[in-house]
Amino acid sequence: MHRIIRDLKIGGDIKSPLFIIMDKIKIKELVDTAIEENQELFLIGLNFLPDNKIYVEVDGDNGISLQECIRISRAVEHNLDREEEDFSLEVTSPDIANPLKVNRQYIKNLNRILTVKSKDSKVLEGTLKNVSEESIELEWKAREPKPIGKGKITVVKKATIPFTDILEAKVKIIF
Repeated sequence: MHRIIRDLKIGGDIKSPLFIIMDKIKIKELVDTAIEENQELFLIGLNFLPDNKIYVEVDGDNGISLQECIRISRAVEHNLDREEEDFSLEVTSPDIANPLKVNRQYIKNLNRILTVKSKDSKVLEGTLKNVSEESIELEWKAREPKPIGKGKITVVKKATIPFTDILEAKVKIIF
């Protein structure tokens, strides 16, 4: 995971009653513009935290490099007025242990094993075979009793899970 943190402070009395609210729309536009320079990148999250902390999470179809995180950070930082804003900026890539958040992350992880927790308390683990706008399709092998006779056979199971039913989906890390 790449993480770029920039703390920018303006001078003056910290007890000053003047409190400047960041222009969230402007910051979103700056982030979007920086990301659009590389078509492989996409925004996962933009959060405005207490104490004027800006947290930007970006991913790419083939991952994201430290240089791209730095470029995005600078693009945002250099277009904000330090005389007006007191903020901390963090541009980061997603943590592999975190759940998938946006559709494009699912597409990026086609043919990888996912663990999916659904609203009905089911936990499914299988290979991500398909992603649509509304759902994902998992596939896995299971051992089941033979229809006739003794023993078991291996069968291929599939499940289509609507995004609305997914509580959490994580890529299974295999070492």
